[in-house]
Amino acid sequence: MTQSQPDPFGAFVPGPRTTVGPLGTGRLSGLRFAVKDLFDVAGTVTGYGHPDWARTHPPAIATAPIVTALLQAGASLAGKTRTMELAFGLTGENIWQGTPINPVAPDRFPGGSSCGSAVAVAGELVDFALGSDTGGSVRIPASYCGLFGLRPTHGAVSLAGARGLAPSLDTPGWFARSASVLAAVGDVLLPNPAALLSGPLLLVEEAWMNAQLAVAKALRPKLERLEALCGRAMDVRLAPEGIDSLYDHIRAVQAEEAWATLGDWVATVNPTFGPGIGARFAAARAMDPSDALRGRTFRRMFQARVHPLLAGGAILVYPTSPCAAPLLASPLSEQESVRQATVGVTAIAGFCGLPEVTLPAARLDGAPLGLSLVAGPGRDQALLAFACDAATVLGLPV
Repeated sequence: MTQSQPDPFGAFVPGPRTTVGPLGTGRLSGLRFAVKDLFDVAGTVTGYGHPDWARTHPPAIATAPIVTALLQAGASLAGKTRTMELAFGLTGENIWQGTPINPVAPDRFPGGSSCGSAVAVAGELVDFALGSDTGGSVRIPASYCGLFGLRPTHGAVSLAGARGLAPSLDTPGWFARSASVLAAVGDVLLPNPAALLSGPLLLVEEAWMNAQLAVAKALRPKLERLEALCGRAMDVRLAPEGIDSLYDHIRAVQAEEAWATLGDWVATVNPTFGPGIGARFAAARAMDPSDALRGRTFRRMFQARVHPLLAGGAILVYPTSPCAAPLLASPLSEQESVRQATVGVTAIAGFCGLPEVTLPAARLDGAPLGLSLVAGPGRDQALLAFACDAATVLGLPV
């Protein structure tokens, strides 16, 4: 089913809109949602952000279970949203379909690769939207567009019927304008809730130091207000090796898996890519396998370091992104520098497979800034409940 609906921000995939009515009633009745164009909807081609992918793949014969679950809970699908090419980037730029406009900061990137989903929610075109997150593709658009966002525990929500990039890092995620809607989606998609989080708040020193001074200064007062929920925050060091080391290791693991997942198609079709993406695939193809081996070894060590800290209900807290969304006019070299600084931080939860909520906590020169809360594995529902309490304390939409 298709419909004509205004899309002033370019959130949806160009062309006729893919819509599906509710398949039942429940927790999400009356809500409208959108899905990133890497989730299958039966009868439509999953375009994955590139015309050559769409050209070389037939329409899906089944709908992704995550989409079906939302429809069965009473929500209606309003359309499929734009993504960066093969979900391999963090700015939101797409030379084929157009880069969606960030509704709250039109002169800045919306963030990727779940750019269209974030824009659809921020622009109030839908109530919530599905994205996917490998290196930060839900958390960063949420931060850039002033939204609540969740990257769940790795493997907590099925990615069946979705295109992959790096399977050991890929996870679905979602955006909302309020903490309660974010949590309502979690009620439908996540396993049974765990015990409530009791704290303490753990400030990840490396992530705070990695953030631009103005960003850290804008977020610190919000952190102080969160202390009312579970006591005084404590400093903790997770990566004495440095944020750059985290970036290097996760980049190697992601590159190896991305080439293993998509390399055959890239080599066979030889598609033209937009800025930065072709270079990433070329680097992945040429990468020394020993780099990825070192990355996987580091990940096991890093998980053993981080998981015990969170076993009792503690919560990591740090800036979601080290900076506000880059300006659209930013040169490619600056975009790549931001990507490196950002992925080093998103790797904390990504490498450890941990749930991370992004709160739209502050603004800097009119641009949104996200504050991240990270809990132990499997504590997704408890983290969402804490996010609702945090939103109340911070005066954010609940």
